[in-house]
Amino acid sequence: MTAYLLECLGISLRALHVIAAIAWIGESFYFVMLDRALKPAAQTNDAVAGELWSVHGGGFYHKQKYRVAPAHMPADLHWSKWKAYTTWLSGFALFCLTYLASPSIHLIDPAVAALSELTAVLLALAFPLLAWLGYDLLCRLAGFRERLLGTAVGGFVLGLCYAATHLFAGRAAFLLVGAAIGTIMAANVFFVIIPGQKRMVAAMARGKTPDPLPGLRGRQRSVHNTYLTLPVVFAMLSIHYAAATVHAQSWLVLALFMLAGALIRQFFVLWHGGGRAWGLLAAGFAVLLATFAWLAPPLTASGAATPAVSAVPATTAVLPILAQRCAACHSAHPSLMASAPNGVRFDEAAQVERHAALIHRQVVSLRIMPPGNLTGITEPERDVIARWYAGRAPSLP
Repeated sequence: MTAYLLECLGISLRALHVIAAIAWIGESFYFVMLDRALKPAAQTNDAVAGELWSVHGGGFYHKQKYRVAPAHMPADLHWSKWKAYTTWLSGFALFCLTYLASPSIHLIDPAVAALSELTAVLLALAFPLLAWLGYDLLCRLAGFRERLLGTAVGGFVLGLCYAATHLFAGRAAFLLVGAAIGTIMAANVFFVIIPGQKRMVAAMARGKTPDPLPGLRGRQRSVHNTYLTLPVVFAMLSIHYAAATVHAQSWLVLALFMLAGALIRQFFVLWHGGGRAWGLLAAGFAVLLATFAWLAPPLTASGAATPAVSAVPATTAVLPILAQRCAACHSAHPSLMASAPNGVRFDEAAQVERHAALIHRQVVSLRIMPPGNLTGITEPERDVIARWYAGRAPSLP
């Protein structure tokens, strides 16, 4: 029952995390669009930086942005913060429930780094924190020299990719880079954007003209957040793409995925201001296609020799291997989790044969199962599975 309740908690946190992230990203994208699409005000008003008329849902809307602040503080002021905080908190809780609760399964790959469970957990907790401290230091040192800062942050993210993929198991490494960038984004809101806005509001409440510097800093971090959004999404989604997470140069693969996201995001940012930089959109998709081509497995020659029938192991020879190396997860009653991932079970010969292609891909081609080789599958055992699959291949759909 405990395992079942943990599984219910996990899906609930995942749903909350996704819903909050959609709300946060949607609101962030909207305000970036608004800021980029502003036009000069029709009526001369030195306090107004720009305005935008729009129509949506059968209604007309008139939005204005002030250069610093309005003359009088409105009684009801909308704050954009809880969506960001909810996204980070639910993501952290989900990460603790899954990855940190089972570090030997999810965080550690001895082929990458021989970490103890305690070391892996401490490094995983420190990684997002150190990422925020490093990023914030770069922002403070570079100030408003945007090109210098942009180059420095890009190099910093590349360093995060390299460090994570040389410390943690493949999927965990990609996830932690996404979590580190997500932490930077949420911390920008919590430590820079909202405090700056509060100082401006407090100054107005005292009857003083707000200092524009906090607003400029907040806008800078908000712009950073919008460019980091799609790279985070690409990093999170790529954990489900095994060809990327197990690649020998996985840090570069992850960096290319995030570069594609940044290029595509820049296309839309420019679009909001009236630009049509189709070259950026094409470049983003070109980076993706080139990365996919790089990751593609080599084509097998059509004339490749087929193992002799006598050398092909039967399914009964594969069953004991799977029972010893895979049943801890893929069985009717797994010992490492509440239920078999994706409902894939290897208890019976019919189940194993039905998933023959999946078994071969995960165990032989990609070598990502068992995770971090937790159960110690041997090379001769992988060879048995390879020969078993090769003998079955002509009959597979």
